[in-house]
Amino acid sequence: MSFSSDIKEELSKVNSLANKTAVKEELIGYLISSNTDVLKNKVRFSTENQYSINRFNKLLNNMQIDYKIDLMGKLYAITFKTSSIINGIEYEDEKIKLSENIMQNKKMIEEERALIRGCFLGAGTVSDPHKTNHLEMIFRTEEIAKYIIELLASFNISCKIMKRRATFVIYTKDGDEISKLLAFMEASFSVIKFEEVRVIRDMRNNVNRLVNCETANLNKTIEAAVNQMEDIKLLKNTGKFETLPKGLKEIAEKRLENPEASLIELGNLLEQPIGKSGVNHRLRKLTKIAEEVRNSMK
Repeated sequence: MSFSSDIKEELSKVNSLANKTAVKEELIGYLISSNTDVLKNKVRFSTENQYSINRFNKLLNNMQIDYKIDLMGKLYAITFKTSSIINGIEYEDEKIKLSENIMQNKKMIEEERALIRGCFLGAGTVSDPHKTNHLEMIFRTEEIAKYIIELLASFNISCKIMKRRATFVIYTKDGDEISKLLAFMEASFSVIKFEEVRVIRDMRNNVNRLVNCETANLNKTIEAAVNQMEDIKLLKNTGKFETLPKGLKEIAEKRLENPEASLIELGNLLEQPIGKSGVNHRLRKLTKIAEEVRNSMK
């Protein structure tokens, strides 16, 4: 199963069906999602997720709403008449709207949890946390999407909104926000799983960055050493080497003898050891002299 399906399985088992108001809010969350259509005088919710359809089924039973359920290939569909009374829901131009009262009235936190839970069960997904952080919920209208974003913001859960074809998507790619939203919906086990995977993924990414950084530094060191040895060989082949001061000759010989040595290691090999900056200074002098020789040969 996908991570989204695991979350929906957990949410479908949240023990809130005794709270009639919360049941109504969760049902409304389903109805305002993009997977719900109004066709003439009927409302249809459809999904491939068995946990979402089972929970929706329980909500309708709890509200004593008559419905019909069909299976079309992998798609489950539940239909009921628009004449079924659900306070807060309005039907206009074959679209479902939230009434002004339900959008303006302050709800209890359990009711707001239920509403968001219904939105996610209706048309929400979370990407595989092994790969990326991405949570989204899809709605039919911009008005509803903005209302849900504002509701989440009141609980310090930050999401963005974008239009995708004829729908409006609330989404976040921030791991902290995803954890907060899952916790808000009461998907506690999913939060733990998400955080475990996230920690492991972040550690792996950090290790990869360190390895890449070390590899890049090593490549730079090797490239510099190769260039230094080419400069020294040029000075030897042109007779310029013999005219160099003792200190430059000594560091040049040590570089040729120890092509893989670091600057610190080279400094320790000298008759009178010097530090990294001193070694670097002498090698730069050799490079400058070699450049002068090359220019004179042009």
